[in-house]
Amino acid sequence: MIRVLLVGDHRLVRAGLRALLATVDDFEVVGFAADGGEALQVASDTSPDVVLMDLSMPGMGGVDATRELRRLMPAARVVVLTSFADEDLVLRAIEAGAVGYLLKDAEPEDLIQGIRDAAEGGSPASGKVAWALLRRDPPPGELLSAREREVLALVAEGLTNRRIAGRLGISEATVKAHLTNIYQRLGIADRTQAALWASRHGLAGGG
Repeated sequence: MIRVLLVGDHRLVRAGLRALLATVDDFEVVGFAADGGEALQVASDTSPDVVLMDLSMPGMGGVDATRELRRLMPAARVVVLTSFADEDLVLRAIEAGAVGYLLKDAEPEDLIQGIRDAAEGGSPASGKVAWALLRRDPPPGELLSAREREVLALVAEGLTNRRIAGRLGISEATVKAHLTNIYQRLGIADRTQAALWASRHGLAGGG
């Protein structure tokens, strides 16, 4: 069972998300919060696996709440809900420790899959937001091998190591080895930063 905490200041949005997630057999909505401060308290009481975090809220916003939540509960996986206009907030949220980001108007099946991917260790990312972030940096040099670029592109799609291995027909150990090389060559620390780098540099899909 994937335990989900919903954080956002719009009651109707929270209710809609709760109704949607209630249709998924392996999801359990364990709590709600209207701002970042309340989110920290509810998370402490409920120990969620995934926190679906709005970014723009009164009081403590989503970026600060993500940073503090990751400090207090490092096992919790934060996925931010964003609008297309929130590019700067998305970047700040990723830097604060969010594992991925989804658009508020995402298709229901994409939202459900994004939460599931996050719970399994993936980094869900909205293609629209990824391509917006891509505009910020110039194209990269040839830093990676062809296979490493394939692995990185699948990381940017939010796939877990197991799913990447299945897609490419290689072992999970080989995927982990490629990721180690990728982290070293790009000077990054984890798969969330790798997914963001791929999105910025055109290795992620645009859909």
